[in-house]
Amino acid sequence: MSLDVSPALLEKAERGEVDEAEFVDCVRTSLPYAWEMISSLVAQLKVDGGNFADNQTPPPDEQARGQLLRALASDAIRGALQRHFGVRLAFQNCHRVAVFPLDSSVDDTLARFTSVRSQLLNQSPEFRDC
Repeated sequence: MSLDVSPALLEKAERGEVDEAEFVDCVRTSLPYAWEMISSLVAQLKVDGGNFADNQTPPPDEQARGQLLRALASDAIRGALQRHFGVRLAFQNCHRVAVFPLDSSVDDTLARFTSVRSQLLNQSPEFRDC
């Protein structure tokens, strides 16, 4: 299981819809490396401004890498994080996470970041098995 779901939260989910804030808190506690990475990028974007903020440092270990993959590969988790932080998330390789403001003025930058060309240019042999 990718998230540490408490019995109480699981029970709520079995009965019906779960409050998104509870889900976000479950993500925060279950995936602390991914949460901290995204939180710090959101803070960097707010302080520095610009079109986006991104991380280019590989995770320290496979557990951290797995957290990023789980957070960004799950539509539910990714969507909840985007709504919680008020950003758009983009992801390349095993570690390059970027946050973009919701402002449509950065749409071209986001399109370039998520393009096939950018994906190909962001490849390297050391990321082959990440």
